[in-house]
Amino acid sequence: MTIMIIGLLIFLGSHSVRIFAENWRQRQIAKHGETTWKVAYSAVSIVGLAIAIYGFGQMRLDPIYIWYPPMGMRHAVALLMVPAFIMLVAAYIPHNAIKAKLGHPMMLAVKIWAFAHLLANGRLGDIIFFAAFLIWAILAFKTAKKRDRLTPPAPVRTSKMATIATVLVGLIAYVVFAFYLHTVLIGVPVFS
Repeated sequence: MTIMIIGLLIFLGSHSVRIFAENWRQRQIAKHGETTWKVAYSAVSIVGLAIAIYGFGQMRLDPIYIWYPPMGMRHAVALLMVPAFIMLVAAYIPHNAIKAKLGHPMMLAVKIWAFAHLLANGRLGDIIFFAAFLIWAILAFKTAKKRDRLTPPAPVRTSKMATIATVLVGLIAYVVFAFYLHTVLIGVPVFS
């Protein structure tokens, strides 16, 4: 579990710079350039995520159970992940009304994903893993909304087609992940 926690600290720590050290981040970008910052940030993030995922897999080999969730929680997770996937896609498709209305759909998707998985997992490692992401997403969303109040983003013209595409791509991504990729990548079937 120590490896997983180290990975989480690296990954979520790098993603928390805007929460806790925005001025330092701006100085680094000014000093080294935005491209250099993005490359370094991405490299640290990838390393942290890889370590966290490896540690998560190792933790599953010798789990410590805190509680045993009822089977119905798996169905709750399956339902909650539908809007999470749509919000995840909304972060990337331009001119969709979901992003225009919510502002930061990626962080909301992470919140839903983490909360949903906390409902259905009772191992200590799972609780630490998903709670860390949930806490990060809450803080990141709060900080992003504060930045938006200080410097409101420019209004975005939305497109009905972009919004429909966002929902459709989100639903397709959900189906592919839930029925195939979750088992292949995570080793746990969503529906069993």
